[in-house]
Amino acid sequence: MTDIQVLVVDNEPLMRQALKIILEAAPGFQWLGEATNGIEAVNFCAGNSPDVILMDMQMPRMDGVEATEIITTNYPDIGVLAITAFSSEEYLVPALRAGAAGYLVKDAEPTEILAAIQAVHDGSAAISASVSQDLIRAVRNGYDVKPSSTSRQSPMPLSERELEVLQLLARGRNNPEIAAELHVSEATVKAHLSRVMAKFGVRDRVQTLIRAAQYGLVELHMD
Repeated sequence: MTDIQVLVVDNEPLMRQALKIILEAAPGFQWLGEATNGIEAVNFCAGNSPDVILMDMQMPRMDGVEATEIITTNYPDIGVLAITAFSSEEYLVPALRAGAAGYLVKDAEPTEILAAIQAVHDGSAAISASVSQDLIRAVRNGYDVKPSSTSRQSPMPLSERELEVLQLLARGRNNPEIAAELHVSEATVKAHLSRVMAKFGVRDRVQTLIRAAQYGLVELHMD
């Protein structure tokens, strides 16, 4: 199996070095290079083919949101994992709307970072339960949708099982965890998610969660 090629983009030298050490020590991952701002990241992608980019959001010259949008538009095969010091509405929603396939805070454990890179490479969302809840809250606030108000309607009705899958997705569950809780196979979970994505007109799990929050189909949880 080919190692996952990772580009690290961060303006902090210590953070770049820490991530490089994590990647070089982990089997199945390869540190491909580094960039200190969004412009360097975009230029790097013009001549190289990273599988996944660890993208800081706060950088000089060009921030991570703008760089993410440019890269995901021009190089759709490259997955972007936003990594920042904050899990706030100001950074979270713009990063994911720009095309980031995941979002981590910088105090994440090395194992969590590596798992998130793997998830992005595999085409899955890489967002923790807490970030999922932050995203739902931020999108609802942005669209002025409260639990007691009338929700926007999904363009196509969802089945009861599809709604159950969405609720578990909103709690940060991955496919194996959703399958275990619903007592179905992972293939069945993937099939449900694929149908939901088609109904929403989106291409990944993060955008599915954003749409579900906009339509008022998922709730905030304390677990």
